[in-house]
Amino acid sequence: MKRRVQHPRVQERKDRKGSYWFFRYWNDEILPDGSVKTSRKFRTLGPSKGPGRMTQRQAEIQRDDFLAGLNAASTRCEAAVQAQQPIDVRSVLFGKLAEMWRKDYVDNPKVRLATPTREKYRSRLENHILPRWKSTRLGEFRAKDVLDWLQQQCSSWHMMIDLRNIMSGIFARAQEWEILDETFANPMTRVKVGRKWNVRPDRILTYQETASVFERLADPQLLICETCISTGTRISEAVGLQLKHVDLAAGTIRIQQRHCRGDIDEPKTRNSKRVLVLGMLRPRYAEWIKKKGITQPDDWIFSQDGERVKPMWDSGVRKALKLAAQEAGCDFEGFGLHSFRRANITWRQEVGGSAIEASKIAGHASVSMTGDYTVVQLPRQEELTLAIQDRVAEARKRAQGQCAEGGTDVAA
Repeated sequence: MKRRVQHPRVQERKDRKGSYWFFRYWNDEILPDGSVKTSRKFRTLGPSKGPGRMTQRQAEIQRDDFLAGLNAASTRCEAAVQAQQPIDVRSVLFGKLAEMWRKDYVDNPKVRLATPTREKYRSRLENHILPRWKSTRLGEFRAKDVLDWLQQQCSSWHMMIDLRNIMSGIFARAQEWEILDETFANPMTRVKVGRKWNVRPDRILTYQETASVFERLADPQLLICETCISTGTRISEAVGLQLKHVDLAAGTIRIQQRHCRGDIDEPKTRNSKRVLVLGMLRPRYAEWIKKKGITQPDDWIFSQDGERVKPMWDSGVRKALKLAAQEAGCDFEGFGLHSFRRANITWRQEVGGSAIEASKIAGHASVSMTGDYTVVQLPRQEELTLAIQDRVAEARKRAQGQCAEGGTDVAA
């Protein structure tokens, strides 16, 4: 059978969204009965304009690489086999991979990502990652380029980690879906952002400052803030409480769900489902429940004004807290409801709780996370330092007494 040698012209298409290089070629497909079916195929090479654009010469080289195997085949059957070989994944555009990740993972309701996480992924992808990398081919990623972009794009270490991890997750998911081979090296593994650094120093209010802020709050915002700082709940867990989660007889609340901007879902981590003690807040909760006529198990403890079937949003609590802190002269950059969670974890250890106990009560996934939340304040440092100095001083007194007794014995 005569060998077919193809050398179609590379053309530019401008009549659709975006401009790109393409060519048409004859494709031989082996049918189940062993016969060969020939059809006309369309192959896109890459963008001709915009970021990541190819010159016509580059497009022609890519065409020649693709057709080399077909033209070298001695028979049409062999050409058909060559045409069905997998493409070089290094030529795949990252933007296509990212769009697949968003469609089949981020936007997939069966994956059951938390709404805040889903929104964060979309925002990071649309506002940061795709504008820079959508036209980059997988084989063109270089760790230095990514690191330079992160350092220029991000204002915090946490943001750098976030963007890098999302991009790494896109590659990892593509390998899990067998789009990329297991031997494909995830380029993000070589992107090292360095030691952790903070934009603002970690800070919490003192006991006196906290009391001053609370004096300027009213229920329900006050009771919510008291709950956060006393029990260590996240704000989403506090506003997600229903009557069935409150046990006034035992003086406890059960964290079984969270509410975030209208979305009701399970708490943040597996360890977040826990029982917390109300302590002195038990009569406050009893009074609030009675005052609001909360009687049904599914009634919200903190509902919206005039909408008892809907839980409060955290935004109103945050605004009231910020205003109270400003009036008290205690406000600082970064202060908010999460500062109370940090304060609870710190104070719990100051009054004698272990790091493990603080971690369990906070619902952290690991004790190391609890360490990141712990602030060792100067008064606590002074207390610990004085305790050490007292013990050393007491030991020295005993040593001096023993030396004095030994000298008396020698003289005798």
